[in-house]
Amino acid sequence: MRMETQGKREIQWSTVLVCLLAMLAVLGGMAYGGYAMRAQQERAKESAAQTLTLDEQADRILASMSQTEKVGQIVMIGIHGTDVTDDSLYMLHQFHFGGVILFDRNLQSKEQIRTLTSHLQEQAEEKVPLFIAIDEEGGDVVRGKDILTPPPSQQELGRAGAPAKAQDWAKRTGTMLKDLGINVNFAPVADVGSPDRRSFSKDPQTVATFVEAAAAGYEQAGEIYALKHFPGIGKGKVDSHQEISAVDASMAVLQQEDLVPFQQRIAQGSSDKYFILVSHLKYPALDAEHPASQSKAIMTDLLRQKTGFTGLIITDDMEMGAVSKHGSYRDMGVKAILAGADMVMMCHEYEHEQDIYMGILDAVKDGTISEDRLNDSVRRVLRAKLANLM
Repeated sequence: MRMETQGKREIQWSTVLVCLLAMLAVLGGMAYGGYAMRAQQERAKESAAQTLTLDEQADRILASMSQTEKVGQIVMIGIHGTDVTDDSLYMLHQFHFGGVILFDRNLQSKEQIRTLTSHLQEQAEEKVPLFIAIDEEGGDVVRGKDILTPPPSQQELGRAGAPAKAQDWAKRTGTMLKDLGINVNFAPVADVGSPDRRSFSKDPQTVATFVEAAAAGYEQAGEIYALKHFPGIGKGKVDSHQEISAVDASMAVLQQEDLVPFQQRIAQGSSDKYFILVSHLKYPALDAEHPASQSKAIMTDLLRQKTGFTGLIITDDMEMGAVSKHGSYRDMGVKAILAGADMVMMCHEYEHEQDIYMGILDAVKDGTISEDRLNDSVRRVLRAKLANLM
């Protein structure tokens, strides 16, 4: 009797075990099926994204963004420290800034730079990557010269008379920066005849030839570059870091000289691969009242409509004396966007960076900057990021 009862118990436990295994198999199949379905959906999304044009992809992301995110995308800031800090994280999370520019204060070693740029991208928590930029022109304008291999000055390259060297240096510099997680270099300088060492030449066509060569090098490296300082500061008499000055050249002279390198690059290359950085000087022949970075006549009428540039327009640093001494930070960003800039740059003080953001946000909220105008610039930012960073 006891053995018979024990046998029944063993049969019952066997039955329970079989049932449990069957249930686990069903649940496992359901889990696998769910996972497989999710994986299939993700692959379908990726496939669909690959078939969309850049404009369609940009519009899809744009539609998912809040107003505060949009405003953040059109501002590039500087940060303090050699890694992310509570302050820099607050700036990125609170204001959704679209880009960060690095200076010597941020650079200690190659390994540290890689860590910093990686942490910036990880912590930004945005729908698209950050632009992480630097000024690595060569000569007198280089960052981290004890860490990075500085290019020769543009004047030195121009005097050597070999555009291939400019292309090679741009490729080497772009490759080095990209390896460090820096995806934008504010170079080459397209100014004609600067009194310092920043111009390739005093001859417009020579400058244009060398700018083309440098552009080819950066594109080979997959690095975003920026032609500066539109419409050309070679004839400037005062350092715009300190104060505003005027380029007293006629429209005919500007067309025949200063504008040539910019016009030639715009005519030759894809505008998704580079920015044009606009100066803070005045050009009375173009606009007697406003500096270029706040001039509709220069950024919209000349650069967009007449010259045909469809890419991203960014201002020089708004903390430079040429503009900061002549208006409030809350106003100057608004004026720049209304005039045609897509991004405004504020490089140093967190308080000023917040001011320029809040000024633009308030202008969008009260209708001074229309939603359509804001979307136009955000779309160009997104196109550049999709084309180069994603």
